[in-house]
Order: sequence, then structure tokens, then C-alpha cells
Amino acid sequence: MSKLSSSYNFHSSSWVDLSRDKLHAIMRLRIDVFVVEQNCPYPDLDGNDLKSIQVYAIKSGDKVVSGDSVAATLRICAPGVIYSEPSIGRVATRRDCRGIGLGIEIMNRAIAESEKQYPGLGIRIAAQLYLEKFYSDLGFIATGDTYLEDNIPHVQMFRASGFND
Repeated sequence: MSKLSSSYNFHSSSWVDLSRDKLHAIMRLRIDVFVVEQNCPYPDLDGNDLKSIQVYAIKSGDKVVSGDSVAATLRICAPGVIYSEPSIGRVATRRDCRGIGLGIEIMNRAIAESEKQYPGLGIRIAAQLYLEKFYSDLGFIATGDTYLEDNIPHVQMFRASGFND
């Protein structure tokens, strides 16, 4: 068991299984990271969460009672929601929880969950360009040219099913 596994509790929830407090904490973290830190006002409530699995980490011993309780979060969108393959997006880690491997851990859990839910399809992402190496270290390969999304350089990446099997 990794140190992170004992320090954080990881959860995967479909939309219907998410409590309002957990949803609030997830949305607050996403807004704190993408809107406030990156100074990028964008429509976070795009309707895709309704067809997604939310993966999130909470420090062991913390309860979801405030917006500061979720340490990291992401969503796995079902095939056909954004791309023909399943996709992972809205990957966010709370500022005070960065630099300890939490982003890698939650991504590895999301990859495993996506493979479990959607076997054999691979995973497509729209990665912020400055994170291309982070995602390539997880098995994603850039599949196109750089483009702007919400005025931030991105690159589409794909991870084949069964990578590292």
C-alpha cells in the first residue's frame, strides 16, 4: 500500500450517487483551480458531469463538510459524451496537496476505472500543453496539433487500452 493510499481515501461516484456536499466540494476545487488560479472564466457546468464518473480524493480523517475537503478530483466522461472513446478531464489538485504524487495516483485510479467501465476503448484527453509530459509519463501520446481552448494551449492525447499490461 502506498503512502498516499493510507493518507487519502479515493472514491469513484456516478452522478446519481454523489451527495450534494461532495458535489459542492468537487465543484469548488475545480473553480478554485481553473477559474481563480488560472484566471480562466469558463462554463464548468457543461452538462457532461451528468454522464460522468467523478473520481476524488479526501485526506484520511476529513469529512466532506466544506469546500476544502476534496484534495484532488477528475471526471471520466462516458464514450460519446466528448469523444468516441471515454475521456478524462477536469483534473485538479488542491494547491496545498501538490508535489506529493497525488495527481499521478488519482490519474492511475481513473485509468483503471475507465478500463473497468469501458474495456478495450482506450482513453482520450484534452491536455493543457504544459502538462503534456505528465500525461505522456502515464502512457498518453499526443495525437494532434496544439490548439487554444479557453485561451490556454492544449493538445489532444490518447492512451491505448491495455497500455502497461
